[in-house]
Amino acid sequence: MFRRDFLKAGAAALGLAAFPPLSRAAVTGEAPLKVLGGRQHFDFAALKGQARALAGSTYHAPGETLPERVQKLDWDQFQAIRYRPAHALWAKDRLRFQIRFFHLGLFFKTPVRMYEVNDGQAQEIAYDADMFDYGKSGLQGTHLPKNLGFAGFQLFYHTDDKRDIAAFLGASYFRAVGAEMQYGQSARGLAIDSGMARSEEFPRFTAFWFERPEPESDMLTVYALMDSPSISGAYRFVIHPAARMIMDVDAALYPRKPIERLGVAPLTSMFLYGENDHRINNDWRPEIHDTDGLAIWSGNGEWIWRPLTNPASLRFNAYADDNPRGFGLLQRDRNFDHYQDDGAFYERRPSVWVEPRSNWGKGSIQLIELPAADETSDNIVAFWNPAQPTQAGQELLFAYRLYWGAKPPFASPLARVVATRTGQGGIVGQKRKYFSWRFVIDFAGGELPMLGKDTAVKAVITASRGKVELTSVRPLESIHGLRAMFDLKPTDTSTEPINLRLYLRADGQALSETWLYQWTPPQVLPPL
Repeated sequence: MFRRDFLKAGAAALGLAAFPPLSRAAVTGEAPLKVLGGRQHFDFAALKGQARALAGSTYHAPGETLPERVQKLDWDQFQAIRYRPAHALWAKDRLRFQIRFFHLGLFFKTPVRMYEVNDGQAQEIAYDADMFDYGKSGLQGTHLPKNLGFAGFQLFYHTDDKRDIAAFLGASYFRAVGAEMQYGQSARGLAIDSGMARSEEFPRFTAFWFERPEPESDMLTVYALMDSPSISGAYRFVIHPAARMIMDVDAALYPRKPIERLGVAPLTSMFLYGENDHRINNDWRPEIHDTDGLAIWSGNGEWIWRPLTNPASLRFNAYADDNPRGFGLLQRDRNFDHYQDDGAFYERRPSVWVEPRSNWGKGSIQLIELPAADETSDNIVAFWNPAQPTQAGQELLFAYRLYWGAKPPFASPLARVVATRTGQGGIVGQKRKYFSWRFVIDFAGGELPMLGKDTAVKAVITASRGKVELTSVRPLESIHGLRAMFDLKPTDTSTEPINLRLYLRADGQALSETWLYQWTPPQVLPPL
């Protein structure tokens, strides 16, 4: 994991928690793990009951008992701590999966309890300093509390014992990879009040249960208990590693109190700048982003592409829908030359697609774009917000599937947006008499290669404000597609965002997905 990725992963880590002292017993078998207490019955129904009971009780915030020397670890010291692979869960059992645990420290200061589930019985896994090589961290395992605990875990698959395929670390954040084996954006268990005037609440996974898989199984089931001041929840993740990793998620949520903005299946990403947004352009790399757009397959079958931006101030958009077919934050631009970063490899960053596995009803897919000064900040959030208000005492059930990989599992049969560029408008060679802003949208795929040279293609454009002019659509041979262009002339002095919508049409038939954009006129107009 590169430094910038780790810093981003830690941005939402929560405060400290006490980890109650428990007796320890030696584990049997070859795996050098220690366990806590006795075995207890466990299944998803029991976990849901535990989450419901939590919601019916007073929330207790984590305490602050982490040793000072662990709290004060800096970046280099924390990175010096290495997990010993021989101590991984199932390391000696010839299974296709292994679990390795993260040490506490740096951003991750809240212990999380870990359990193995075998034949319906759960056994807690004890922290053991022998699991870690402390290297040059400045820590000595013999001087640390015997019940220190873990911060999170990494998942390894038998095809590669050096590179992990998923990691759960910090609040309810987790990440995974596809065939590219490159981390990028994160998912979360839940988002609460994201992008509002008050502070966002970050529910956290307080415990995980790992169900021991069969020797030949290529699927792993992980359970998690979530808690926060407003809500508790039980989660089941069925993880299937593949070139496009699949996670089936079942979430049972139990609110303690009304929640104004509930974010289901939240995705969190970074967009600093791209071909469409040059607000920050003082870096030597042409583009810097984990993802470049929000894709939506709406309940009525419409395909939407909304390019991301790095706004000067918080920007919030909600796209109303009824039983959506899916949405995701995608990295469509996968050309190394467009990034030139041979360390972060932004062209390899995974897209993540959310596919509901149940009827989600009415609500909206919400997009929050926050201003970011550098690439260490995740400034993009997208999630589903149910229209029905969230009230205390409810049981909210959501089932969905996450796909991690270069491309989403579903694609529109229509032409798709492959690039969005913007810049000053007007006609080259002619003196500009007023300010305007140009939008250039490239489309490829679908039926575009089948179009005859004389086929009249029209760009259907709507704008919430301003005057659209200099509209054109012409072939772009380099992508075997079409380029749509238009200028937008502000007709007032307002700096409120202007909503734009465009799609291609020929003979009354839609040829492309719908391009949505939000542009904010400058406060001070640049010189003509």
